[in-house]
Amino acid sequence: MRNGNRSRGSKRDTYNRSLHVLARMRRTGASLTAAAQEEHIDPRTVRKYLRADLRGRGKATKADRRHRNMLIPTTIGNSPVTVRGSRQASQLGRYMSAVSEYLRTGDGDGLAEFEGQSIAGHGLITDADLLSSLAQAGALTLDEIYAVPEASS
Repeated sequence: MRNGNRSRGSKRDTYNRSLHVLARMRRTGASLTAAAQEEHIDPRTVRKYLRADLRGRGKATKADRRHRNMLIPTTIGNSPVTVRGSRQASQLGRYMSAVSEYLRTGDGDGLAEFEGQSIAGHGLITDADLLSSLAQAGALTLDEIYAVPEASS
């Protein structure tokens, strides 16, 4: 008998690799075939999973409305949130890069862009002192922005 968890994990892995192809196409302008080759996946498989995000002969749409489970810094540390759409996910990624840049170099200029903004109902922290305190307390994790779903039994 087949292990149901393995096939489910395999499908999830294939879906995630398809999303990587889509992201590469948007980021670099690569064709579906070239991006799929870079991600070691068949372009037909990408079409199977992401047909709504591909136009015509394999051109990527500019954005999507897919839900993503991501981590966002809050005053008590990183919290998992559901972000809707590639634009919000990109905004959160740019914000996390600005936070990381500030913590690494002390240059907070990149944080100014996010003043007063929020994602998924959570205000983005731009107070340099608060970000420094959270980092020193070990409450910020900047190397991962995607929340790992909890395993179900």
